[in-house]
Amino acid sequence: MHIIIIGNGIAGITAARHIRKNSNARITVISKETDHFFSRTALMYVYMGHQKYEHLKPYEDWFWAKNRIELVRGTVENIDFEKKSIHLSPHSYQVNYKPSLWERLTKVAPKQPTHQVITSAEMTYDKLILATGSVPRMGDWKGRDLDGVQGLYSYQDLELLEKNTPNLTKAVIAGGGLIGVELAEMLHTRHIPVTLLVREKSYWNGVLPDEESALVTQHLQKHGLDLRFNTEIKEIKGQKRVEGVETNKGEIIECQLVGLTIGVTPNVSFLASESSPLKINRGIVVNEYLETNLPDVYAIGDCVEHQTPMEGRKPIEQIWYTGRIMGETVAQTICGKRTAYQPGVFFNSAKFFDLEYQTYGDVPSKLPEGINTFYWQHPDKEVAIRINYRTEGEAVTGFNALGTRLRHAVCEAWIKENKTIDYVLKNFQQANFDPEFFEKYTLPSLSV
Repeated sequence: MHIIIIGNGIAGITAARHIRKNSNARITVISKETDHFFSRTALMYVYMGHQKYEHLKPYEDWFWAKNRIELVRGTVENIDFEKKSIHLSPHSYQVNYKPSLWERLTKVAPKQPTHQVITSAEMTYDKLILATGSVPRMGDWKGRDLDGVQGLYSYQDLELLEKNTPNLTKAVIAGGGLIGVELAEMLHTRHIPVTLLVREKSYWNGVLPDEESALVTQHLQKHGLDLRFNTEIKEIKGQKRVEGVETNKGEIIECQLVGLTIGVTPNVSFLASESSPLKINRGIVVNEYLETNLPDVYAIGDCVEHQTPMEGRKPIEQIWYTGRIMGETVAQTICGKRTAYQPGVFFNSAKFFDLEYQTYGDVPSKLPEGINTFYWQHPDKEVAIRINYRTEGEAVTGFNALGTRLRHAVCEAWIKENKTIDYVLKNFQQANFDPEFFEKYTLPSLSV
């Protein structure tokens, strides 16, 4: 059996590894972005000088051949689902590795050339896993195609940012989300002034409740970011290269770089032809087993749209850990144990410069009907905790933490077991996950 996986991100590579653990099938992973899997969330640290690109690869280059996972670098131009065939772009190549002297002496792997051009542009499969990921949303502003306008998602975006950085004296970033702050921090480390345009009244106020949003806003401003609220791009100015932006308030801001970080969308455009039998809405539609509407075709990761999302989950969730879980799940099904996708209690984490953020369960920006909230903020430090709970029965439904860490397993268990807010407050130290010598915070009781 030949299993082809399109996409070498966390979803596709997790699927490949877990299939290999349970099967001797031939596995081929196709990617147009990079030769090898890397940790996408750490790309910013390469630009900031904390790591080199090779440090982002969780596995040595010899790992793939040793585990009989074939890597192909190329662009998929067309898929014939009826014939189960994939057509690759010309000059696609098989990724091999050049073993070290130690590897050659110990015969871990035979000596091979670094790359081997694929003579046939067609590959056939028995099972196909679509793990094509996301692409940045670039908007439709005038001037969007000028030099110096870019997103931040792929390795190629990182290379483009390095190309755009020399002689850069000012940058404008559109989009008040996590990627926007990452890009701002990257530029900040090179002493490049940044103006961040946020369409909400405060940072990420469409996701964070008012108090958390205000705390993060204050933290970003303290680090020198020029935040403009209720502000959007009207037009990007310039001849060949970016010279500035005009905002919806009529202001002209001079800059040489415009970072568009207004979100990502499933990477499905190359699949979405009128003649394609694959069902696609915003993403590739899958059932609870990550099966598409076509036999032997599965989809996982950022490109997926769940036909019937689980309670408390969205149809499209472009998060690192959900991609990993989907990869593990689809591997079980392909290896003969049909398994439903179970992502568990929602969680996410991020850093706003050096301010840590965690969220577990359901903590929307606006308090829903039937839900109460407990909020505590340190009087002098950038530390805050929010706990949402049901009005009836007082079972906790979600946690936010800023400037402190909570234990994932504890918070998840409390939500699953419907522990009351009173129980959680009395036992809150069980959830504390700060390093040993960090200050421990004690929450007041609900009656205070």
